[in-house]
Amino acid sequence: MARDHSPIVKQSRREGFALAPKAHKVMAKKSGIPGQHGDMRVRGGSLYLTQLREKQKVRRLYGLLEKQFAKVMKEATEAEGLTGENLLEYLERRADNAVFRAGFATTRRQARQLVSHGHFLLNGRRIDIPSIRLNPGDVLEVRSKSTTSEYFKNLPNIISAAGATPVSWLKADAKKMKIEITGLPKREEAEPGINEQLIVEYYSR
Repeated sequence: MARDHSPIVKQSRREGFALAPKAHKVMAKKSGIPGQHGDMRVRGGSLYLTQLREKQKVRRLYGLLEKQFAKVMKEATEAEGLTGENLLEYLERRADNAVFRAGFATTRRQARQLVSHGHFLLNGRRIDIPSIRLNPGDVLEVRSKSTTSEYFKNLPNIISAAGATPVSWLKADAKKMKIEITGLPKREEAEPGINEQLIVEYYSR
C-alpha cells in the first residue's frame, strides 16, 4: 500500500499547520518553512499558491496521496450538495479517521496502521483498507485476536492520552472496543482551520 512516509513535523512546517499533536511543540520553536533556504520562501503570494497549499494541507492532514485525494474530490463534485462539504464528509468517514476520532489512536497515521494491519472488523468482517467509507449503522470493533495485544489492553489509557473531541456521528465504547457509526459528520465537526472553498477553486481551474 502506497503511503507518504515523510516526517509529519516537516510537512506541518511546510504547510504552516500542525498536522499531528507533536507538531505543535516543534512548530513553537521552528515555525518557518523547512530547508536550507526556507526563510527565503514567501508564504501566501498568488491565489493559485494559496489554493495549492490549502489542498496540500488537507491532503496531508488526512494522509492521502495525490491520486487518492483527487478521486475523493471527483466523487464530492459529482454528489449532490456543496462540493467542499461533501469532500470533508467523505474524508471524515474513512475507517482510519473514525478510529482516530474515537480516540483508539493518538494520530491518524497510527489509526491507519491499526486498520491496515487488520486489527478491526467492520460489521463482523475483517478489514485492512483504511480508506473504506463508513455509513450510519456500521460497527467497527477490535477483532478478538487483537484484544489480547498490549496495545488494546492499554486502550483506556490511549483514549485518555488521545484526548479526542467527541463528535455526534460516532459512539465509542472502550470496554467493548467498539465504534458505532450513528450518523454523518457535520461540517463544523471537521478539523478546524480548513477552507474547503479554496480546494474547490483549485480543482475548478
